[in-house]
Amino acid sequence: MTSLGRSLGLALVIVGGMQVNASAATTQAAAKPAARHHPAAAPARTIPAPASLAARIDALGQAFDGRVGIAVRSIDEGWETGWKDRELYPQQSVSKLWVTVTALDAVDRGRVSLDDKVTLTTADLTLFHEPIAAEILKDGSYTTTLGDLMLRAITTSDNTANDKLMRSVGGPAAVRAMIARKHLGAIRFADGERAMQSKIAGLTWSQDYALNGKFFEVRDALPIKVRSAAFARYIADPYDGAAPSAIVDALARLKRGELLSQASTAHLLEIMSQTHTGANRLKGGLAPGWTLSHKTGTGQELGGVQAGYNDIGILTAPDGKSYAVAVMIKKTSTPLPVRMTLMNNVVKAVIAQHDQDDGGSSGARRR
Repeated sequence: MTSLGRSLGLALVIVGGMQVNASAATTQAAAKPAARHHPAAAPARTIPAPASLAARIDALGQAFDGRVGIAVRSIDEGWETGWKDRELYPQQSVSKLWVTVTALDAVDRGRVSLDDKVTLTTADLTLFHEPIAAEILKDGSYTTTLGDLMLRAITTSDNTANDKLMRSVGGPAAVRAMIARKHLGAIRFADGERAMQSKIAGLTWSQDYALNGKFFEVRDALPIKVRSAAFARYIADPYDGAAPSAIVDALARLKRGELLSQASTAHLLEIMSQTHTGANRLKGGLAPGWTLSHKTGTGQELGGVQAGYNDIGILTAPDGKSYAVAVMIKKTSTPLPVRMTLMNNVVKAVIAQHDQDDGGSSGARRR
């Protein structure tokens, strides 16, 4: 894990009575660059992927109007192919997967239980998508379990549930430590949803932003130059950036039981199979008998451009063979149906290759 996700301790300036990052009020060239730790280059691929699949993935990547990374890995045979899959892309809610892995790792270590009770109050509210907020706001607090927070974070991508789960198992530092300890490679983790989303908008989080639409009011009042500079900086070097190649490797290791205990692995794959978000992203390309355990991620928009539109997961064929797939869009203004079609077509290509059983081809390229 890099140092990028750690708090950068940016000084604050006042713009129209609001706190904003000082670096967002200046040009990127004028700002003093923060120290970065860049993960080591991924090892060269040694098992060639089927040439027809590699060519198809290349064609899909080249044809898409936007900055996209695609990675496909055979979990059983070990080959991998991809398109610009070693660059860093905004994860957005894909990063909720690493929070859940951290929590389940804590379960495996006997530090917490999924049945542990936890109470959420208005101090835990975040922003954007948070269905659990309705439960909290009824009486000012809501008590549930860590297991329920996990289910909500993965299946409905609930930001408040995710951030509370993260804090309950040690906070951002614990997630980064898990990523480093398990050698997940080029995967960054920021400081949780409300801190990261505020920074992307050019703000520093204040808890009063969580109520009565205050975040949107304050964000919309920012000078467009401030917002644009913060947005561009995030796209250029995402605080939660990850390489699709690292993600499919982590998914393959998860499926093989190398990251968690057998029980925790089964539990995570099961709740990922219940994901409600992104019904027509990767899932839209499934053929009869195939299943998908996945996690989506969707970033903010500014000026018609979206920073982060993703789906990652594990495809399983009727015969039990499985494939890790990641499609991550860094920056695009293409219509949603076009993005979904790209994801559908990646899955269809994997399924077609599986059915063709062309595993001995030698056309894989290294990127």
